[in-house]
Amino acid sequence: MSKESRRRQRAASQSSNTGAASGRSPSAGASTPAAGSAGSGPSQRATSGPRRSERAGRRERVRYAARPSFMERYRTGIVGIAVVAAIALVGLFVFTSATQSVYACSHDWQPSPTASPAVGASPQPGYVQPDMGNKHVAVGTRVTYTYCPPASGSHYIGTGVGPIKPRVYGPADTAIPEGWIHNLEHGALLILYRGDGPGATDAGQAALRSFYETYPPSPVCGLQPGTQVGPVFVRFDNMAWPYAAMVWGRVLPLQTLDTAAILEFDKTYGERTNPEIICPDKYGGSLPPGSSAVPSSEIPSTEPSGGSSPAAPSGGSSPAAPSESAAPSAS
Repeated sequence: MSKESRRRQRAASQSSNTGAASGRSPSAGASTPAAGSAGSGPSQRATSGPRRSERAGRRERVRYAARPSFMERYRTGIVGIAVVAAIALVGLFVFTSATQSVYACSHDWQPSPTASPAVGASPQPGYVQPDMGNKHVAVGTRVTYTYCPPASGSHYIGTGVGPIKPRVYGPADTAIPEGWIHNLEHGALLILYRGDGPGATDAGQAALRSFYETYPPSPVCGLQPGTQVGPVFVRFDNMAWPYAAMVWGRVLPLQTLDTAAILEFDKTYGERTNPEIICPDKYGGSLPPGSSAVPSSEIPSTEPSGGSSPAAPSGGSSPAAPSESAAPSAS
C-alpha cells in the first residue's frame, strides 16, 4: 500500500473515532479503549496525571503532633517537690512546737540598789520583787512573766505539775516556772542555777545535792526537806546571776552557792511572805497579812520526794505586797 493510501486511511480512522467519541454516552466514555489505539495513550496521561499529583501532595504534607503543656511534661517532678515541701513544713511545725519555750519573760529583772541597813539593825537579805499575782491557770497555758526570775505570778494547779516535787532537778530535767511558783505560794524556798554556770557542772550538781541532803527543816512549819513543797533546786536560765535563792516575792541574787547566805535568807523570810499557809497552827493564831490557810484535805503529802506526787491545792487569796524597806545582803 502506498504512503498516500495509508495517510488517507489514518485520516478516515481519526474522523471515525472523533465522531464516535462525540456521540457516545458517559457510560460508554468510561469504558477502556482498545489496546494499541492511537488515542488511548494521551487520554490516559491527561486524566491520571493530576490525581497522582494530588495523592503525592497529600503524602508529603507534614502532620505536627500537639506539644504537651508544662504541667504534663513536669508533673512527676512538681508532685515530688510538693510532697517534700509539705513534709518539711510539717517537720518545721513539730520542731517549733517542741522547742518553743513554755513561758516568756518581759524583762530580766535587775533589782535597784537599796540603802544599807542602819547601824545595829538586823540584816534583811535579798530584794523585793514587784508582785505579779497568784492566779491559777490551766495546765499547758503559756504564761508571760513581767520579771524573771519570777518570785510570784500565774501558775499551774494539778497533781505533779503544780506544786512540783521538792528535790534537786538536774540541767536536763523539765521544771518550769508555772509549776514551781506554786511551791513558792505554799512557802517553799527555791534555789535557781543557770544552765551555763557552775551549778550545771558535775561539781556544781554534787554541791547542790549535798546541800539539799543537809538542809534544815522549814523555818516556821518545821517540815523536813522533801516532805511537802520544799526546798526545790532547779535550773533557770533567764536571770543575770549564776545562782538565786527565792521565796514568795523576794529574790536573793548570788554569784556563788553561798549556803550560809541562803540559810539566813530562808530563816528571815521563809514561810512568812507566801499567800497560802500550810501550817496555820504554827503562827500563834495570827497569819501574815493577806494570807490564808490551805484546807487540810489539799495539803501535799508528807512523804519524801521519792514517794507519791503531792496533791494540788486550791486557789488562794491575793497576797500582800512584801515590805519595800529591805536592804540587800553583802553577798
